[in-house]
Amino acid sequence: MGDGNGFALRWLLPAEFADGDVTRSRRTPLDWVIDVPVFGGAVLLGLVVAGLAWNAVPVSPRMQALDLALGALACLSLWWRRRFPLAVALLAVPAQALSTSASAAGIAITIGLAQRVPWRWSLPVLGLYMAAAGSSFLFLAGPRRDGWIGVAVSLAYYLVFFACGSALRARRLWVLALRRDAERERADHSRRLADTRRAEREAIAREMHDVLAHRISLLSVHAGALVYRSRQRDAGSGPGLSTAEVAESAGIIRDNAHQALEELHDVLRVLRADGTGTAPPQPRMAEVRRLVEEARAAGQPVDFHDGLDGPAADALRPQLQRTAYRVVQEGLTNARKHAPGTRVAVRLAGTPGSALTVEVANPAPDQESAPRVPGAGAGLVGLAERVELDGGALEYGRGCGVFTLRARLPWMAR
Repeated sequence: MGDGNGFALRWLLPAEFADGDVTRSRRTPLDWVIDVPVFGGAVLLGLVVAGLAWNAVPVSPRMQALDLALGALACLSLWWRRRFPLAVALLAVPAQALSTSASAAGIAITIGLAQRVPWRWSLPVLGLYMAAAGSSFLFLAGPRRDGWIGVAVSLAYYLVFFACGSALRARRLWVLALRRDAERERADHSRRLADTRRAEREAIAREMHDVLAHRISLLSVHAGALVYRSRQRDAGSGPGLSTAEVAESAGIIRDNAHQALEELHDVLRVLRADGTGTAPPQPRMAEVRRLVEEARAAGQPVDFHDGLDGPAADALRPQLQRTAYRVVQEGLTNARKHAPGTRVAVRLAGTPGSALTVEVANPAPDQESAPRVPGAGAGLVGLAERVELDGGALEYGRGCGVFTLRARLPWMAR
């Protein structure tokens, strides 16, 4: 809801709902619509009750003037009953005891007291009102039967209107509690939505890293070979590149660049999809061999050991096949970046009912002479999260001069 609509709606609510405070709040237009008739009704009804009481029990003009003065003060105090309900109720106790014209104002004061003040404070004040009204009836009518009837009526009078105010208080507190719960639920929903969006962005970032890092590393290998051979030719220390070799290398670079753009386009298409589009085909175990061939074509020596049964591997869950493919892709990419020219061993092993093991190993370069690659390690962190989401475990590190990347994924028997 926009700010303009919210402000307009606030005008149509009581102050307790508009400000969220049961005891202290500023009037809204709806409150003015209620308070003006309440004040006018208290004045008119107070005058009617006073006239009836004076006809039944004649009083002196001085007492009538005192009655009207106290009644006027009680009616005027109604304008502050919302902000200071307890103070207004306490100050009106003498008026309720000595003035018949204040009886109508006492209705609004009693309702406001029960509606806005907790019981531990409002009940003692209610007792003062009932005692004041009872003593007033006995003073005016004397200890006759009519006097006791008036006391009973006054007790019922205050109890009924106090119960009405208590019911209004309970209802408003309940509504305010519902509003707070709704706001809390809305905030929780927004937080969950933000977490979901962040998780989706992280997943897309991992996917883009896996896709682009592999392709760009291939481009870097081919471009580096061109630069190296060209420098050798210029220095006269080696054979130059023939036109066919330059054309072949340029074609490989072009094809890998196009492939990188296509794969990036697939990832972005999923990002922009509204839920009705079709996701691009995901890598499968059968494409691991093609991945190895691409690395070999780029000049990276790779030994590939496939210990899987082809049909059984193809029956793996698509998510697991994609994760296994990404492990091999990340291992080859890291070897090209951090240990260029070294021989890489890729091994696939496992049987249904046990675990699928994907291992990529290469000689670890000397840490001092290893090339410094910006952002190194981010791909392994994202890969570890991907493997953990599939219920597996990822291990990587140096040992005996070899850097090994190994993933174990659960392979459920069908």
